[in-house]
Amino acid sequence: QVQLVESGGGLVQAGGSLRLSCVASGRTLSRDAMGWFRQAPGKEREFVVAISWSVYNTYYADSVKGRFTSSRDNAKNTVYLQMNSLKPEDTAVYYCAAHTRSSGRNYTPSGDYEYDYWGQGTQVTVSS
Repeated sequence: QVQLVESGGGLVQAGGSLRLSCVASGRTLSRDAMGWFRQAPGKEREFVVAISWSVYNTYYADSVKGRFTSSRDNAKNTVYLQMNSLKPEDTAVYYCAAHTRSSGRNYTPSGDYEYDYWGQGTQVTVSS
């Protein structure tokens, strides 16, 4: 059974930073693209970033480009999301997800339907 567990969320003032982690168990993620999504209250879940399984190609939503950075450590089966210059509109529950279907080494899926496993989410709250 694949499990993804996010951590690192919390309350931060606008302009601050947080680093989220997502640790996987039950599966080696070294050949899986990984993604981060978020869902704010009353809104649909939205794509944040995807990172490919090889050469760590990344694709960011326009809303976070230049502020967020995703990375991964396959040896630790962990994916990270460094969030800088946070804004109140970044407030949401953040989810990591694993795309476990066969895909190209540079593939960065952005649709939530492309992901097979999801974490339980971690709350990020940015105060103004």
